[in-house]
Amino acid sequence: MAKAKQKEKEQLRQEKVTETVSKTQQFLDENKKTIYAGLIALLVIGLAIVAWYKFYYQPKRAEAIDQMYPAEANFRAEEYDLALNGDGNVLGFKQIIDDFGSKAGKDVYFYAGACELQLGNYENALDQLKKYKGKDSILAARAIACSGDAYVGLEKYKEALGCFEKAAARADNMFAAGYLLKAGVVCEELGDQEKALGFYKKIKDKYPQSMEGYDIDKYISRIESQQEAE
Repeated sequence: MAKAKQKEKEQLRQEKVTETVSKTQQFLDENKKTIYAGLIALLVIGLAIVAWYKFYYQPKRAEAIDQMYPAEANFRAEEYDLALNGDGNVLGFKQIIDDFGSKAGKDVYFYAGACELQLGNYENALDQLKKYKGKDSILAARAIACSGDAYVGLEKYKEALGCFEKAAARADNMFAAGYLLKAGVVCEELGDQEKALGFYKKIKDKYPQSMEGYDIDKYISRIESQQEAE
């Protein structure tokens, strides 16, 4: 009896498998033109993407990188207007962005923003710096600090303070001391001497060998003297 039931179950399973295979085959037979068309479309799209990358994107990227060299050289030479705007013979960062976007690398936004900052174009500097999304922690911290400098130029000290604090947290190295010093100076501008003193003491404790660390005692002494006088 048990064997008969088992045989019956097995027969039913085989019938379901056969039915499923039959339906699948029927679906393929009825829709093979659509399926083939879809596969061909995917193949064409794939080939188009490969062709676009090889024959458009890669050459454009190579051209963009070539254009970056003279602009970067001008930036290092502190020729900020030339680095940003070019001179008709070589492109500046602004034109490189217009023509190539970030194909030469995301650093182009940092360079453009830093140039705008040096030229006193603070709003433009912020616009460019906010577009920089690089992963290098040192350059990312510098971009944030440059945004802080731009906010200082616009006399938006609270926003500037937030940038300097964020930059110092992002770059836990000797560069952080400079960002902490700027944060302290901004706090003094905001009238918060206690918070400024905290930043200065952090430099003394954590970064005594930095350039800022060598002179930080005079900042600390000045505030402490003012507090004692009060």
